[in-house]
Amino acid sequence: MFSPSRDQARRIFFDTWAKRRAGAPLEGLEKTALAVILLHPEYHPLLDDRDRNLERDFGPEQGGLNPFLHLSLHLAIEEQLSIDQPSGILSAYRTLAAQHRDEHEAKHVVLECLGEVVWSAQRSGSPPDGDAYLDCVRRRALAP
Repeated sequence: MFSPSRDQARRIFFDTWAKRRAGAPLEGLEKTALAVILLHPEYHPLLDDRDRNLERDFGPEQGGLNPFLHLSLHLAIEEQLSIDQPSGILSAYRTLAAQHRDEHEAKHVVLECLGEVVWSAQRSGSPPDGDAYLDCVRRRALAP
């Protein structure tokens, strides 16, 4: 299993964005990373300044949302949807996308569930619960 360090994960986004800006070809994961980056133009200036932002902290005291965590969760969801893992996530996502009439918004709903499960796992010191994750996404897909 690929488990990059914080800096390695951030470098994926910085390097992908730099290649995009230079018109260089992208490979493998970079193509998916670029698709995620393009969904979030509010992060483009951050990615333009590697020196300032590579080691920058983004905790609650710095304004809350960590943009690199957000992009990384998006990347994880893209991978999960591409292989339907956990099994059933793709169907639940499609239901959400139809309800929201917006794939990006539907992915944010999935992202919220993934974030909850990861946070719970970190608190308990256990692995993420795939069943709880899928249940969360399915509940949201069934909600009016």
